[in-house]
Amino acid sequence: MRDTMIGVIGGSGLYEIDGLENAEWTRVETPWGEPSDAVLTGILDGVKMAFLPRHGRGHRLSPTTVPYRANIDALKRIGVTDVISVSACGSFREEMAPGDFVIVDQFIDRTFAREKSFFGTGCVAHISVALPTCPRLSAACLTAAKDQGITVHDGGTYLAMEGPQFSTLAESKMYRESWGADVIGMTNMPEAKLAREAELCYASVAMITDYDSWHPDHGEVDVTQIIQTLMGNATKARGLVARLPVLLGAQRDDCEHGCDKALEYAILTAPDARDPALVAKLDAVAGRVLNR
Repeated sequence: MRDTMIGVIGGSGLYEIDGLENAEWTRVETPWGEPSDAVLTGILDGVKMAFLPRHGRGHRLSPTTVPYRANIDALKRIGVTDVISVSACGSFREEMAPGDFVIVDQFIDRTFAREKSFFGTGCVAHISVALPTCPRLSAACLTAAKDQGITVHDGGTYLAMEGPQFSTLAESKMYRESWGADVIGMTNMPEAKLAREAELCYASVAMITDYDSWHPDHGEVDVTQIIQTLMGNATKARGLVARLPVLLGAQRDDCEHGCDKALEYAILTAPDARDPALVAKLDAVAGRVLNR
């Protein structure tokens, strides 16, 4: 058994949660650079919590320039065990309407301008992301959403695009009709892959703001409309997050799905061939397997 620490990555509105005790903003140094912002830590219903503004307070960072590696390292470094990603998305499905939430369980990664791994030359590792989210953590998010009266969909494929522009009409139709994606966003990749490399349980809560550009009755994506829906979604998301400590508990066993053992057989580089500088940078992320 070990202490649960829930890490929430999302917009600034998520952090205004009633009852968060000992709340404190803390700067976390990482070998991968500065995280998006300081991390707000505290205790909610007896469970440790950490909140990280993905784009920085004031939304300073574009989806491409979010320091994903630093963010995941920072959360792992301070003791986070379970990461909840909360993000806005567009919908490719009529039944997944603006204002609804989707508990994502699959991804199609179309990003191309981001560092996607902690590993590389000098320490090579290959992990499985066949099932990229944690079923246990996703189930808790689903229950929390239902408890708050949120219209929530259990499972969905998230198309991660590079951005910052929205899709063309041709792209939107292709993702929906040919590729079978359910929602589209710009931030869950490489975040989910990095969380798996860091042996963290990861769940994705996608908050639908629009129908993207495919929908004949909704026209092109309108940022003003997105912001209006996003504000309503933020209130729902706070309720969801506030319910999680009770559902997850203050203590937890090892993940039954193996998320916290993802690196067990992943590192291929022989110990005497590893780059000491890279190994040093991996202290928080992969210390469990590199230091034994």
